[in-house]
Amino acid sequence: MLSFLKKRTVAAPAPAVAPAVIPPAPRVDPFLLGLHDSELSGWFNQKTGELFTGFPVGPEDTLLDVGCGDGGNVHFCGMRGAKIIIADIDGAKVEATRQRLSDTPARDIECHVSDCNPLPIADGTATRVVSTEVIEHVDDPAQFLAELVRVGQPGALYLLSVPHPSSEHLQKGIAAPVYFEKPNHVRIIGEEQFKTMVSEAGLEVISHSQHGFYWAMWMLLFWEAKVDLSNPDHPLLNHWAATWQALLETPRGLQIKQALDAVVPRCQIIIARKP
Repeated sequence: MLSFLKKRTVAAPAPAVAPAVIPPAPRVDPFLLGLHDSELSGWFNQKTGELFTGFPVGPEDTLLDVGCGDGGNVHFCGMRGAKIIIADIDGAKVEATRQRLSDTPARDIECHVSDCNPLPIADGTATRVVSTEVIEHVDDPAQFLAELVRVGQPGALYLLSVPHPSSEHLQKGIAAPVYFEKPNHVRIIGEEQFKTMVSEAGLEVISHSQHGFYWAMWMLLFWEAKVDLSNPDHPLLNHWAATWQALLETPRGLQIKQALDAVVPRCQIIIARKP
């Protein structure tokens, strides 16, 4: 036994290794990155004049945006010279969007503060109708869509979007409870359900697409970060935005983005036509 012990060599203890220091992620504006991501998905195409792929807007158009929000959609269309009509239940948003449109060559600007029940707009007014991320909020989607159809001219194009159920179900149990309470999201709309809603309103569905993996993941992390949306500065969000930007800059970044957009998209979009 002693001879065995004499033959053994005892290894020297390994030197202590200091824990790796992970540098803070570079600050990437999540909203500018999200805009870039949306452009890669087909939004705001300056070359073709399409607000979204398959939805061109020109100076001859009268475009109605119901639920105009921060005015990003109509600003693009105002820059194309179209007549712009905006409607939103929030008067402050209507006024902010009106001011935002003042620096565009829009042919005319018309503003309404309205709950859209009914819309204070004459039948057959618009050649283009936009309503993005609104239907999930309203009490009666069929009535809401009927109003959108009423104010469109025959042949008018419609651009409609709602959150995708993949992203919505991902938020359940993680998002603040108010996210799924009135006046926020009162329903989750499935893909086939969305198409059926639009068809039963009397519109012909031209295309149905989805995208937005970046935003789906950002929102999930946003709830965990517990920061204010007006200043979403948190390591979780900063690292995610930096990672997504780095991915998009790789040779196959767009291909990977499209694959992920197909798995967990943030929104689904329908382009339709009024017969």
